[in-house]
Amino acid sequence: MKVTVHDSISSLAREDWDALAGDEYPFLKHAFLDLAERTGSVSPDAGWTPRHLSLQDGGKLRAAMPLYEKTHSWGEFVFDWAWARAYEQAGLDYYPKLVSAVPFTPAPSTRILRADNNDHEAVHLLLSAATRLATETNCSSLHVLFPTSDQISLFADAGLLIRKDCQFHWHNRGYEKFDDFLATFTSAKRKKAKRDRRRVAENGIRFRRLRGPELDSEAWSTVYALIARTFMLRGSLPYFNQEFFEGLSTNLPDNILVIMAEKDDMPVAAAVFYESDTTLYGRYWGSDGHFDALHFETCYYQGIDYCIETGKQCFEPGTQGEHKISRGFSPVETWSAHWLAHPQFADAIGRYLDEEGRHIENYIETVDAHTPYKSGKGDG
Repeated sequence: MKVTVHDSISSLAREDWDALAGDEYPFLKHAFLDLAERTGSVSPDAGWTPRHLSLQDGGKLRAAMPLYEKTHSWGEFVFDWAWARAYEQAGLDYYPKLVSAVPFTPAPSTRILRADNNDHEAVHLLLSAATRLATETNCSSLHVLFPTSDQISLFADAGLLIRKDCQFHWHNRGYEKFDDFLATFTSAKRKKAKRDRRRVAENGIRFRRLRGPELDSEAWSTVYALIARTFMLRGSLPYFNQEFFEGLSTNLPDNILVIMAEKDDMPVAAAVFYESDTTLYGRYWGSDGHFDALHFETCYYQGIDYCIETGKQCFEPGTQGEHKISRGFSPVETWSAHWLAHPQFADAIGRYLDEEGRHIENYIETVDAHTPYKSGKGDG
């Protein structure tokens, strides 16, 4: 067996990587990760240096791990700024660090890709290789962000600290149409949702769905301009550049959906989604002005409509946002795992995560009781 560090995803054969990654997570595919690197959205200049790990057994790819050396904490959505400040105050370097994640994509997915999901040895071998690499390259730590819950016990067994957080997801309970979904709401919440949708329609806004092959350079230019405007109003630029978005149409044509909002036949907003056979993933949003309830309609209700029509079982609209609760999204646990080389900091952060985890559990219980469903919590 041999563990290799790769400075580019392109040095791993696409078919071998995808055989391990499967089809459930479009953003975990070789084509997505390669596109991010080729367009420079993920690069050493951007603070993301690829350090992907592969485990070869008899010349065959047995397991792999997406991995990056980071010089900052932007684009991760598991916040460790306070940890970095504590290191700085102690006269220590927190950066660089190693991060196993899909860049700029806070959606749970597999982090140790395996040919055999029962191959626990491969998990320990790659985690050991990752911590060894951290030590050899003077990285302060290793962070595994948004892994699936079934891998958490394996990370804990390997000595990593476990951190709990939550997102808000929507689940399909066999609805045949959007009104069936709204029928599970209390009367007041149902009226509010209908009022939101009515306000958008009364503004004369209509929606179009565009799939990968329908999105040419001109269409992506329009979408990107809307996204960039919204990002810039918040003081930053989009993490992915326009070249990356244009590449999605040819690299992942069956996994891309854009919902375009138009008024008087002119685009006023757009939301970009990834999709698998079972799940819709909300990712990027942009508009050229304020329209009442348009964000909720474009990013949430239109997505739910699409899931019901296509039979998708889950809709993950992204991180944070308690406003999602009243739109029918329920809290679910998300996870990360952390290894810190400095033993005293590891102990201190371990105690902090225990306390933080209890707060997250209380938070989930509290917000779950405020969902709009007649049952008082959960998805209908």
